[in-house]
Amino acid sequence: MFQNRINKLKESFENFNIGGIMIASRYNRYYLSGFTGTNAYLVINKERNILITDSRYIEQAKKQCPDYEIVNQGKNFYETLQDIFQQISITEIGFEENYITYRQYYDCEKNMKNIKLIPVRNSVEGIREIKDSEEIRKIKKAAQIADETFSHILSYIKPGIVEKEIALEIDYFMKKLGAAELSFETIVASGERSSMPHGVADSREIKDGDTITLDFGCIYEGYCSDMTRTIFVGKAQEKIQDIYKIVLEAQEAALQMLKPGLVCKDIDEMARKIITRYGYGENFGHGLGHSLGLEIHEEPTLSTKSERILEAGMIVTIEPGIYIEGFGGVRIEDLVLITEEGYENLVKSRKEITVI
Repeated sequence: MFQNRINKLKESFENFNIGGIMIASRYNRYYLSGFTGTNAYLVINKERNILITDSRYIEQAKKQCPDYEIVNQGKNFYETLQDIFQQISITEIGFEENYITYRQYYDCEKNMKNIKLIPVRNSVEGIREIKDSEEIRKIKKAAQIADETFSHILSYIKPGIVEKEIALEIDYFMKKLGAAELSFETIVASGERSSMPHGVADSREIKDGDTITLDFGCIYEGYCSDMTRTIFVGKAQEKIQDIYKIVLEAQEAALQMLKPGLVCKDIDEMARKIITRYGYGENFGHGLGHSLGLEIHEEPTLSTKSERILEAGMIVTIEPGIYIEGFGGVRIEDLVLITEEGYENLVKSRKEITVI
C-alpha cells in the first residue's frame, strides 16, 4: 500500500524538476509511511526511501515502516541530513513549502552545503485526493459512527438541556463507538445561534420551538467523517421549515449531479442557483463542500472558484446552508464517495424535517 503511494510520488519528480523530496508534514508522512510518531522526516529519491527520527522512535519506526531505511538523526539533524544527501547523490531537493517554516528553511540553507532547496506545493496532497479502498473503508466506518451518534442524540435532546451538554454527549458517544478522536470541535448551535455556520456549543439552554444545527464527525484509524443535520424542538416555525425545504432541494439537486468529469464549481453553482431563486443567495456565504481524509479539509473544494474536475475515488461533502442573523439557519451535510457510475452517499441519517 505505502510503496504504491511512494511510487506515485516518485513519478511526479520530473514535473517538479527535483531529484528527491523531503517530507515534513505529519499527515503526508503518515500517508507515505504509516509512521505515527511526532518527530520524523522522510527523504525520498528514485532509488531509496529514508526515514530520519530520533532515538525515542527508532524501534517504532522499524516496526511501522518496513518500506523505509531508518536513520537515527543523532545529535545534529542537519549534519545527518547532509550525509544522507551526499550518500544518495542529491544536489537539488524538494521541500513542502506549506509545512517548512522560515526558520527551518534558514537552518537548512545555513548548515547544508551545495544543496539547492526547491519549494514544492501539493506534491503529496494531489495524490491524496483519490482515496484507495483501505482509506474508503475507514472513512465509511467513521461516517457510520457519526450516523449512530445522530440517532442516539435525537433521544437525548430535550428542553432545558444546554448546548455544551449535547456536544459532550455527541463526543462521548462517538468515542464509545470506537472513534479515536473528533474530526473538529463539535458544533451545536440552537435558536438564533443557528445562523452561525460554525457556532460551537455554548451555555445556551434549549427551548421549545428551537432550531438546532448539529455538525460533527470523528476520526477512525486516522480518517475523518463529517455530517450536519438541522432539527427542531417542539414545533418548527413555518418560515424555518420553508428554509429547510429550500436547503434540502439545493442539496438533493447537487447530489444528483455528482459523477466523474464534472467541474467542482458547476456543482456549487447548481445549489447556489436554487437558493438564490428563492431569495436567499446572500445568506449562503460558504462553498458547497470540501474533501476530507486524514484532514478534515482537503482538496478538492466545491466552490465558486474551483476548476478541479471530479474523479472516481474522491470523497466530498455536500453542505448548502441558509443563515439569517438574529433569526436562525439551516445546513444539511452529507459525505459522498464519487464512483465510476455516479456517487455513493456515506451518510445514512434521515433528512426529512425532524421535530423532537
